[in-house]
Amino acid sequence: MTAPDVIIIGSGMGGATLAAALAPTGRRILILERGDRLRPGAADRDDEAIFGRGHFRPDEEWLDGNGVAFNPGNYYHVGGNSKFYGAVLIRYRAEDFRPIRHLGGMTAGWPLSYDEVEPFYQHAEELFQVRGRLGEDPTEPPHSGAYPFPPVPDEPPIADLRRRLKAVGLHPSSLPLAVDLPRWLGAGRTTWDAFPDTCGGKLDAETAALAAALKHPNVTLLTNTRATRLVCGADNRITAVEVMRDGKAESLPAPVIALAAGAVQSAVLLLGSADAAHPAGLANGSGQLGRNFMNHNCSAVLAVHPFRRNDCVYQKTLQVNDFYFTGGPGGEPLGNIQLLGKISGTILASGAPVPRLLAGWLARRSIDLYAMSEDLPNPESRVSLKDGRIVLDWKRSNWQTHELLVAKLKDVLRKAGFPLVLSRAFDRRTPSHQCGTARMGHDPRHSVVDPFCRAHEHPNLFITDASVLPTSSAVNPSLTVAALALRAGRHIAERELAA
Repeated sequence: MTAPDVIIIGSGMGGATLAAALAPTGRRILILERGDRLRPGAADRDDEAIFGRGHFRPDEEWLDGNGVAFNPGNYYHVGGNSKFYGAVLIRYRAEDFRPIRHLGGMTAGWPLSYDEVEPFYQHAEELFQVRGRLGEDPTEPPHSGAYPFPPVPDEPPIADLRRRLKAVGLHPSSLPLAVDLPRWLGAGRTTWDAFPDTCGGKLDAETAALAAALKHPNVTLLTNTRATRLVCGADNRITAVEVMRDGKAESLPAPVIALAAGAVQSAVLLLGSADAAHPAGLANGSGQLGRNFMNHNCSAVLAVHPFRRNDCVYQKTLQVNDFYFTGGPGGEPLGNIQLLGKISGTILASGAPVPRLLAGWLARRSIDLYAMSEDLPNPESRVSLKDGRIVLDWKRSNWQTHELLVAKLKDVLRKAGFPLVLSRAFDRRTPSHQCGTARMGHDPRHSVVDPFCRAHEHPNLFITDASVLPTSSAVNPSLTVAALALRAGRHIAERELAA
C-alpha cells in the first residue's frame, strides 16, 4: 500500500466527514476503522434482539467512577454510532457559542462564533441531505440557505400533537432529519431511532459522508483495523499510527494524522500513547485531556391517553424549543424537547421495570418524547485508564435544570390532553451525545486543540470528533461535529496539503 498523506482514525461522523472534505484534494487519504460494515440481518428490525438481548452492543466493559463495571452503548462499525442514531441534524443555537448562565453554573463559551461555523453547517446539511423547514422555530439561528429537502411528514397522531401543543401556547417545529423515508420504510416498518441502518435509509456517516469520500480513487478504507498507539517524534510531530490488523501489529506513517474515534476512545488512545517526553499522554500538556466529559441529561417522557391509540410507525418528526433559552426560576435555560422513535412494549419493558402486558398497553397508547438538558463541563468528569481498562467517571451536572424541564413538559402534556404522563431518566449505559474530552480553545494551558481542531502540542495532529466540543448545548451534536470536521478539512487542505 502506498504511504498515505493523511490517516484518519475512525469512520464516524467526524472522521467520515473529514474524509469527504479532503477527498477532492487528490491526496492519499487512509481511513482506519476498528469495526466492519454492518450488513443486513434478521436482527436489524427486531426490537427484542436490539433492546432486549443487546444484539449489537459491544462485548466490552468499562469501569465507572466507583470501579463498577458496565457495558457501554458505543458501537464499532463503519459509520460509528451514527449507524444507530436518531438522524437528528440540528444546529447549535447562535447563543450556544457564547457564555450562558445555567442553574448549575456558567459556561465559558466557545473560541468560535456561530457566524464562523454557519457556512459549514450549511455544507453539512447539504452533504447529509437534511429534511427540514425554516421559520417554525423561534430559536432557529440564521441560515445562509434553505434545507435541501422538505421535512419528514408528521403521522396523524403527531399532527394532532402539534395542534395540541400550539393550542397551549407552544411553538412545535419540524425536526431536521437525515432520513430517506421511503427507503427506510421499504426495508421494514419501524422507526429509525436506535435501529441499525443496513438499508441506506438514514443519511449517516457511512451512507452520506463516507460514500462521498470513497467515490474518489485516492481514498481508502481499512476495516477491522484498530489503532493502538500514536508515535510521537522528537519534534512533537506524530510520525505513525500503530495498529492491529488481522491479528498482526503494523506501523502506518503519514504526514497528517486525524483522530476521530469518539469522545471516549480518542482520549483513551492519546492517554495510552504516553512516552518519556509525554508521560501524561499525547496532547495533554494542559492536563485537560480526558477531562470535561459531558453526556446530555436525558429522560424519556411518555404521554398516555387511555382511549386514544398511537398507531405511528416512526413518530420522530417534531421538537419544542420554547424552554431552550428560558424557563428556570431566574430565566435560566432548560433545554430541548423532541420526539423519540416510536417505542414498542418490548422496548419499554427492556428499559423499565414494567410487566410485558402493561408495557404493551402503554406503548400502544403513548406518544414518546425525549427531554434533553445541557450537561456542563467539569474537569473532574473524566475518562482515564486504570491498569489498561477504560474508566468513565461521569459526574452529572445541572440536574436541577433537567428536573425542571421534565416537570414543565409533564405539565404542558397534561394541559394538551394527556391525563397520564410518565418519565424515566437515561443512565450511563446510554451514550447520550458524549463529548468534551479534548476541548477546543485558544489557550494551550486550558485546552487540547485550537479552533481548527489542531492539537496545541502536535502540529500535524487533528481531532475531529465530539471530543473537541467546549460545551454540550442541549441539542444533538452530530451536525456540529460534521460542520467542525468540514472546517478543519478546509484548513488542512489549504495549510497542510496545498504544497
